[in-house]
Amino acid sequence: MKVLVANLGSTSFKYRLFDMADERQLARGGVERIGSAESPCFVEIQGRRQELKAPVPDHAVAVRQCLAQLTDPQQGCLQSEKEVAAIGFKAVHGGRVSGVQRVTPDVLAAMEEMNLIAPAHNPPYIRAMRLLGEKLPEIPLVAAFETGFHNTIADRLRHYPVPHEWADRLHIKRWGFHGASHSYIAQRTSQLLGRYDLRIISCHLGGSNSLCAIRGQQSVATTMGMSPQTGLPHNNRVGDFDPFAIPLIMQSEGKSLHEVLDTLAEKSGLLGLSGISGDVRDLEEAAAQGNGRARLALDVFVAEIRRHLGGMLIELGGADAIVFTGGIGENGANIRAGVCADLQGLGIELDSNLNATKGSAERCLSTPASKTQIWVIPTNEELIVARQTKHVLENRFEG
Repeated sequence: MKVLVANLGSTSFKYRLFDMADERQLARGGVERIGSAESPCFVEIQGRRQELKAPVPDHAVAVRQCLAQLTDPQQGCLQSEKEVAAIGFKAVHGGRVSGVQRVTPDVLAAMEEMNLIAPAHNPPYIRAMRLLGEKLPEIPLVAAFETGFHNTIADRLRHYPVPHEWADRLHIKRWGFHGASHSYIAQRTSQLLGRYDLRIISCHLGGSNSLCAIRGQQSVATTMGMSPQTGLPHNNRVGDFDPFAIPLIMQSEGKSLHEVLDTLAEKSGLLGLSGISGDVRDLEEAAAQGNGRARLALDVFVAEIRRHLGGMLIELGGADAIVFTGGIGENGANIRAGVCADLQGLGIELDSNLNATKGSAERCLSTPASKTQIWVIPTNEELIVARQTKHVLENRFEG
């Protein structure tokens, strides 16, 4: 069985193709600037990269273009597009619909109900899924919602202290996101350490950020809440924020509610604090040159990670492993050092020399004396979605 895993933007389509017989990645590729006169399209198969530019008016044509490259007699890895058993989507928020689902009109309607909560994510996925369903009906579509991994979190950690009917009627709860990433870290860490009852704190740090407390490969707590804008500071999204500040901002700045929310979702986080960039690499360079706001942004980021890390250590009763993943988690030695600083009393001790080593390989960074192992593990969200898609298809065939 071969599964195409899609990552969509409003004008982009990126994918990875897996052979689920042995979970090998056969190819990766994508199309940028969909809808423009020339849309760059690339495919990479066994290290060979092929590129072309052609008008691609919509996501359905983008998929057709990618399938054409994958089935090219000279360069492709498929004999026919019929070998693609399904397209799996790393969907974000379905509210009343979670887990892994075949894409149906009801699933799309549930996603539309959450458009206000995930404005940057849901609308492009809905448009593309609907279009693909109409123009490529022969290929099953599967939505693997990021919220699904967190369905195991207890109600005491999912409910906000607001009128209870809001949770029932409007689905206002702490849903959590980055589910595929945290799920991969749970599975891979268990494999590496040879135990499946581990207490793990997964630190997904990149363009958007979240921590997840994991026990026995199940989510126990996470930092993101009702929307992907919450929790830790993100590159340009606010993270946790007091909603009672919003009327003051509206009145003092003369902004509408939409304008304030747009600022919180697009111009806040590390970018807003620093006024320079939401990229940690830029901020570290600026801070080294004496820029105080860049230093503040980095300090706030680390402080928030540590605050939530402490709560998760209490919830789990300690941790067997702390795992860093994502672009910052894998490459940000200074961030890792800041997060783990002065935690020896909690049995958490980072080896500074190991932490300074560069590379994308899986590696343990803790000292021999550390009771909690500290790891860098590159995530593989697409593989998790491919596994979930395969499971849905097999259950359908068995039924």
